[in-house]
Amino acid sequence: MNGILLIDKPEGFTSFDVIAKLRGMLKMRRLGHAGTLDPMATGVLPVFVGYATKACGILPNEDKVYIAEFQLGKVSDTQDSTGKILGTHDFSGITPEQIMMYFPAGEVIQIPPMYSAVKVDGKKLYELARQGKEVERKPKTIAVYECVLLQFDEVTGKGAVRIDCSKGTYVRTLIHDMGQSLGCGAIMTDLRRISASGFNIDDCHTLETVQQFADSGNVENLIIPIEKAFTFLPEIHLDEKQTIHYKNGVKLGLSQLKGQLSGGNRYAVYGMPDGFLGTAFSDFENDCLRIERNLSER
Repeated sequence: MNGILLIDKPEGFTSFDVIAKLRGMLKMRRLGHAGTLDPMATGVLPVFVGYATKACGILPNEDKVYIAEFQLGKVSDTQDSTGKILGTHDFSGITPEQIMMYFPAGEVIQIPPMYSAVKVDGKKLYELARQGKEVERKPKTIAVYECVLLQFDEVTGKGAVRIDCSKGTYVRTLIHDMGQSLGCGAIMTDLRRISASGFNIDDCHTLETVQQFADSGNVENLIIPIEKAFTFLPEIHLDEKQTIHYKNGVKLGLSQLKGQLSGGNRYAVYGMPDGFLGTAFSDFENDCLRIERNLSER
């Protein structure tokens, strides 16, 4: 059993909790996931099954889309509603236009929150935070491609926003920073990931559905081919002789590829008769196609 199982992660589960549950359902240990979700978050969690775990970490599209709910007038130590409330503030008079003014667009320098899995000197920040410690964190550059205010109630201070962003973006930090800029504070109250790595929430399955299919012996019907994660890459198609050489580690000269090198320097490679083989780079300096990752079953 190999491929991708798209899970709609339930609230209260860590991403590792989901993997642990699936190991029991699928009766196999070789599982991995892309894009960690906090326990309070729900939504798209791509799980890689069998040899497909070799694709973790090399996905060509790692962008995410979230729908986040927020509450103005509060500040918490976790930047969301699961944490300790540190203060409450008046938010009267705040308009939707002011809120959107302080949601960033484009490249953003973001400091990871203390309650996160980022490691500093080998220790996860949330472990230090639980000990009452705060340490200096290195800022990192993320990207916010689009931010749309879906709703906002000026009386209650509650709202929802849709955020299209890059890998590594802390949505609760965007909301926290927005609240700080407004001077009233803000916390995230709900987070749902509706798209990740090119996969959408409508294609995902609940753990209950996976269990039902596993019980009936049909769980393989839920698993999609690994190449679905690489549809964003331009393709190279090899003939039978080239496929044999490629699979045996023989470097193919770029001149052998008959003008297929037109979409950049990273490619999804397909062979005959095997289909998807994995990913490769065009190495112009050494005039060869260099394998990045072999993702074929054989």
